[in-house]
Amino acid sequence: MGREIDLLAQYPKSKRDPAQRAAQKTEEDRMIARRFDRDFFDGDRRHGYGGYNYDPRFWQPVIPAFQEYYGLTKDHSVLDVGCGKGFMMYDMSLLIPGISVQGIDISEYAISNAVEAMKPYVQVANATQLPFPDKSFDLVISVTTVHNLEREGCIQALREIMRVSRGHAFITIDGYYTDEERQRLEEWILTARTVLHADGWRALFAEAEYLGDYYWFLP
Repeated sequence: MGREIDLLAQYPKSKRDPAQRAAQKTEEDRMIARRFDRDFFDGDRRHGYGGYNYDPRFWQPVIPAFQEYYGLTKDHSVLDVGCGKGFMMYDMSLLIPGISVQGIDISEYAISNAVEAMKPYVQVANATQLPFPDKSFDLVISVTTVHNLEREGCIQALREIMRVSRGHAFITIDGYYTDEERQRLEEWILTARTVLHADGWRALFAEAEYLGDYYWFLP
């Protein structure tokens, strides 16, 4: 198993209050969000981002951590599983010129509205069935995506991540250590279907034979 490491430490934190968010969310809102269409990305804030637009202040502070930790250069290839509109890919291509980036997302809307420069490198696909040969990428990254699947789907997605990786992988998922953290997650959740204690995730990693690095998302 890989290392628990926060490579997104420099990603700006949301200032929204989880308890207030919970009070505003209904099961209908969650159902709409889980379609991952326009409503989720660019619709009402109750259903997701409330406008998902490129801003360099989000990913540009993060890319150096990936670059340093994995030793990324122009000679490496990276896959983003759950790439959305390709913002992370775009900033990685800017900050590590020449690096090969590709992305997949379940959302046809997100792929259709990807950053123009990234459109040749993104496609619609499911994390449980990645459309790439074995060992295609030096690094596979998946940020707050795997937990959107049911437990068996999580296992399959992690197996797929390892299959297409040449060795390195990093994921972030909804996970917790304390009851307080669990409550914060439960108040925040909009799309996640699998939320586990850290020990539960590690057991699932072992079952999936996931050997990559990981960290927890907490609002």
